[in-house]
Amino acid sequence: MKVLLIGSGGREHALAWKLAQSTKLTKLFAAPGNPGIAEHAELVALDTDDHAAVIDFCRREDIGLVVVGPEAPLVAGLADRLRDAGLAVFGPSAAAAQLEGSKGFTKDLCARYDIPTGAYQRFTDAASAKAYTRQQGAPIVIKADGLAAGKGVTVAMTLDDAMAAIDDCFSGAFGSAGAEVVVEAFLDGEEASFFCLSDGKTALPLATAQDHKRVGEGDTGPNTGGMGAYSPAPVMTDEMVQRTMREIIEPTIRGMAESGHPFTGVFFAGLMITAKGPELIEYNVRFGDPECQVLMMRLKSDLLPLLHAAATGTLDQVSAEWSDDVALTVVMASKGYPGPYDKNTPIGRLPETKADEKVFHAGTALKDGALVATGGRVLNVTASGATVVEAQAKAYALVDRLEWENGFCRRDIGWQAIAREKV
Repeated sequence: MKVLLIGSGGREHALAWKLAQSTKLTKLFAAPGNPGIAEHAELVALDTDDHAAVIDFCRREDIGLVVVGPEAPLVAGLADRLRDAGLAVFGPSAAAAQLEGSKGFTKDLCARYDIPTGAYQRFTDAASAKAYTRQQGAPIVIKADGLAAGKGVTVAMTLDDAMAAIDDCFSGAFGSAGAEVVVEAFLDGEEASFFCLSDGKTALPLATAQDHKRVGEGDTGPNTGGMGAYSPAPVMTDEMVQRTMREIIEPTIRGMAESGHPFTGVFFAGLMITAKGPELIEYNVRFGDPECQVLMMRLKSDLLPLLHAAATGTLDQVSAEWSDDVALTVVMASKGYPGPYDKNTPIGRLPETKADEKVFHAGTALKDGALVATGGRVLNVTASGATVVEAQAKAYALVDRLEWENGFCRRDIGWQAIAREKV
């Protein structure tokens, strides 16, 4: 089967790396890709905003499956156009992608189907949002309703922080994503990520992960798109996974189908494990980044049949097998991120890796034949081991062999799980 992979980040490099191992793959294309993805796929200069051009390419190359990596093309309706053209596509429709594209849409769905989540209100003006926030008090969570590249959420520990976050949203800091704001209750507990495939009617649980959103060690500083992750998440016990399926995933699949927007693709549920059990923080409609990197390191099954089954309504005919090992990834970011940072800084050398190690490219390019950093989050240095301690040690040993003067990373990825292991 020929496959077209849409995207250019670390998540897509991880998907390309895993898809390239498939015995069912005859050729992998990627648009636009990156230098790491080019190790596994033929890069094609497709404008993925030009849906007609993508369809023409798929027909010309006899593509058997299109895998859409990032959320923006899904929210823009790329999957709809491909399906209308008779192509198999992994990823939800634009209507179903509202689960990520609109925080308010998801909260309303939770309210309608009794899915556990924090209490909330939606606002289209700053004055009303501020009045409600003052009434509720801090800590409280302020969210830009739309897509904001992982940066539109503020966990405000003081009312002053909450007011500033509301001003940021309505002043245009997140573009049109901040035209509406969701203010919701602060949930106290431990965060975890849960991944599950869906073909609109059947759910296939995948795996759990935990990521580190804050830029600074000890989970301090502003939120980022993710500074590292590991899988599995110890807080997600078998009982907690079963409850998540029963109380959150299954009602969502049922609710989306009843709403006329059946969901096909991957649910990425951001959870807070509270004293009451799992509660939904938010949904994403694509694999996480950098969570995808650690999931692909642990997946023993062939990825291609799993994605194809989700795309074609045959998910009940496949299963997924996972390694018991822990995978951990450390994000190397450009100095200054998540604020302003220099672009096109040279990356001198990437370390040699073994079978249980991989450096995934997230924000790189080739300039005059040399590798340069083009993004905020640039490389995902990933390793697996029997324990979190072992996986962490191997990942940081790789980091220390990497030559990039403008790069930085957190040095405590996996700290919560390591504290559990020591106990």
